[in-house]
Amino acid sequence: MIRVVVLGSSASMPSKDEFPSCVGIKHGGVYLFDACEGLQKQLMKFKLSYFQVKAIFITHLHADHFLGIFGLIQSLNMSGRKETLLIYGPKGIKHLITSILTLKPLQSNFPVEIIELNQTKKPFYSNELFTIKAFKVNHNTEAFGYILETLAYRRFDMKKVEKFKIPRKYLSEIQEKGFAIVENKKITYQTLSYLAKGKKITFTGDTKQFAGIASKAKNSDLLIHDSTFSETEKKTAREKFHCTATEAALNAKKSNSKKLMLTHFSNRYDDLNKLFEEAKKIFPNTILAREGEEFLI
Repeated sequence: MIRVVVLGSSASMPSKDEFPSCVGIKHGGVYLFDACEGLQKQLMKFKLSYFQVKAIFITHLHADHFLGIFGLIQSLNMSGRKETLLIYGPKGIKHLITSILTLKPLQSNFPVEIIELNQTKKPFYSNELFTIKAFKVNHNTEAFGYILETLAYRRFDMKKVEKFKIPRKYLSEIQEKGFAIVENKKITYQTLSYLAKGKKITFTGDTKQFAGIASKAKNSDLLIHDSTFSETEKKTAREKFHCTATEAALNAKKSNSKKLMLTHFSNRYDDLNKLFEEAKKIFPNTILAREGEEFLI
């Protein structure tokens, strides 16, 4: 299971209740999509180990999306980190972060590898559990969205388990070892299972509406979408290169996504129900990203 944790969901200005937009994913290690101010505090508060952070994926170089990197590195320094920290982002991120880390009080005691991305159809990051692709979005600076896709995995086919009359007590052993001896017969995991399709999470980052969002997010299990404004402020959304909640819902519907998470809310909205309701009318399986909320996929 993939654990998705909302570390913040405010737009560029933090609100009294929310940190700027940032999402943590626990699947093997901890992986961050953007890095809000106070990042290490948020990780501790919501029980994601900052020491287990493997990589950070920055959508663009507006300060609210990367300022948390430096506090995190200082906390990792004091915790004795030795493992390399990977940071991905658009052109310019290497110069920006390297320049700051050359300042003596902010130097890292462990390796920090910074990789600048180009738009590509192939995954730029992969491990034994998942891959990550980037796609360009329509913001007022170079910006990327990200797609995390888990690898296909085996699941028990319970009809086969019943067909072969396998007692449930053997299932854990079969899964762990790949087989079990049941009534003097070798029963393999492959015999009793099928290859299930992996999971897909799409994270748009900050973006103005454009036709490519729905195609990139096609068949997402979770679409985390910029929803800075209400549809009544659509003109403002376009001027500031952001989306409305209605546009997010339409993209979720067109992409055949299973669940939509609205995020990056302007702090002009004291009550987010306005955004929630307008999206839900179009795409019923809509949720609001609120600090501390978590979901299993």
